[in-house]
Amino acid sequence: MVIKVFLASSSGSTAIKKKQQDVVAFLEALKVDYTQLDIACNEDNRMWMRQNVPAAKKPANGIPLPPQIFNEESYCGDYETFFDAKEDNSVYAFLGLPPPPGSKEAVQADRAHIVENGTHAEETNAEGNLDDSSEVPVDARNGDAHGDEEEGEGGEEGEVAEGETADDEVVEEETAGDEAPTEEEEEEDAVEDEAHAEEEEEQEEADDDRSCCCFLTTSTIPIVSILNQETFL
Repeated sequence: MVIKVFLASSSGSTAIKKKQQDVVAFLEALKVDYTQLDIACNEDNRMWMRQNVPAAKKPANGIPLPPQIFNEESYCGDYETFFDAKEDNSVYAFLGLPPPPGSKEAVQADRAHIVENGTHAEETNAEGNLDDSSEVPVDARNGDAHGDEEEGEGGEEGEVAEGETADDEVVEEETAGDEAPTEEEEEEDAVEDEAHAEEEEEQEEADDDRSCCCFLTTSTIPIVSILNQETFL
């Protein structure tokens, strides 16, 4: 596609010359391929431009003034519409050309596409319509999400149950450990009681022996005295 810019090289209007220079300079800055067609030196160019400018874009007298911009046979606009497109960063759209990747206009177009369709890339079928065959039903998506939530909850409950079982086992082991020393203590107490009883019995026997000795001693002294007296006589 070739951009056609209709100019008047020998125009006596300073304003027209400035507008033409602005359009040409901006197209060169964008590195857009274009062709200048002079209507001052070529009557065919003049007639073609006047015939192909839409009636709605012509001034009251019906004679459009340069510069006028076309994309092949398609009318793009005059200087005023070109200037508005430049201010809005939409010159490529104005010219009917795809914006180069990374340009401001390309970024804006991408954002507009996202806002309109809600996604960067929409799959289309052979007729150019949106392809819904690849979309996952809402119920299925919700079901999967719900299933994941249930699995998560089940996993958490299982972990809690395992944790409680482990705690119960620890408590039982501690309880068993506490009960074992109690039995040993009872056995020790029983042994101590038996030993104490034996000591008491031995003490009683010792006391009985002492009593017998004392009795024998006290009873023997008078007898000895009597025997001594009889011997002396």
